[in-house]
This record gives sequence, structure tokens and C-alpha cells, in this order.
Amino acid sequence: MDLKLFGEVFVTLLVITDPPGMMPIFVALTGPLPARDRNRAAWQAVALALGVIVIFAVAGQTLLAYLHVKLPALQAAGGLLLVLVALELLTGKSDDPKQQVTSNVALVPLGTPLLAGPGAIVATMLFVQRAEGLTDYVAIAAAIIAVMVAVWIVLRFSGVIVRILRPAGIEVLTRIAGLLLAAIAVQLIADAVAAFVTQYVSMR
Repeated sequence: MDLKLFGEVFVTLLVITDPPGMMPIFVALTGPLPARDRNRAAWQAVALALGVIVIFAVAGQTLLAYLHVKLPALQAAGGLLLVLVALELLTGKSDDPKQQVTSNVALVPLGTPLLAGPGAIVATMLFVQRAEGLTDYVAIAAAIIAVMVAVWIVLRFSGVIVRILRPAGIEVLTRIAGLLLAAIAVQLIADAVAAFVTQYVSMR
């Protein structure tokens, strides 16, 4: 296995997924839930993210070409999705655990587009394009799995933060997480618009 490529892929995806930055958002979305449901949401989010990244690594270019979808469109869609979630966090509509379904929270927005977002998908596709043999593919696969394990560990033990913050602290953290999500969403949409403009100018 190419350890240099493994390290490059691992560090790149770890920075993109940002487990420490993901923790407050995860706590804000799952804080009101029981510990068992919160733990289930952690592995469901990681499992979905791993599945999405693997699918795009194997057939990403073919899939996007077949659907006539460009990467900026995927990025903008992720940004719009995050805007909706951010509004729920900022307005307090996500505070009632009875209105939350654990699997939905784990799948959207945790699994995608936060963990398996445009950044992680594009980076993985580029690494796969650079791969020249079986050892490179093994290194990329091992790095992806290692990153997902690291993310799961961080999310799995976020319950400690929930016990420390208590309900009042979680409410404050929820508002902060909503603001951070809104900023991430705006940045995703802005980058997508910039990419569309650049493509349009280059075509003229």
C-alpha cells in the first residue's frame, strides 16, 4: 500500500469532514434525543457518508454525466439543503425531540451533505482519477475508512458534551450551530455560483 497516498487522502478528507467542527452541529441536532438514539444516529450518519463517498469514487463521473449534472449544481443543492436545516436550528423548530426522527437527522444533513458533501466527493473523485494501480486504490479505500472511523469516534463520544452542557447549554449551542450551518450553506452556494460564472465566461 502506498503510505504517502494514504496519508494524503486521510489528511485531506479529515480536514474536509472536520470532526471537531462537526461535533457541535451533531450535538445540536441530536442533543434532545436519548443516548441510544444519539449513538445510532452517529453510526448511521457515518455509514451513509461512507456509502455516498464510495459510490462517487467508483462511478461519480459516469453518474453525473448520465444525469447531465455538473459539480457546482451538486454543491448549490447541498447549500440550499443546509439553509433549510440552519433555519430550523435558528428558529428553534428542531428543539422538540418528538418532531425529530433519528434516522432522518442522521441521513440528512449529517450523513450528507455535511460529512459526504461536495468537498469530500470531489476530493475522492480526484484521488481516484490519479490512482495508477491496485495499491493506490487500496490506499485510497483504507484512508476513506480510517477517516470515517475517526469521525464515528468523535460523534460517538459527543454524549459527554451533552451531559456537561445540560439542556440550557444545548439550546445555546443549537443557535450557534445554526449560524455556522447558515454560513457554510452561503459559502457553498457562493462557490457554486462562482463556478457557474467561470464556466460561462470560459465558454464565450
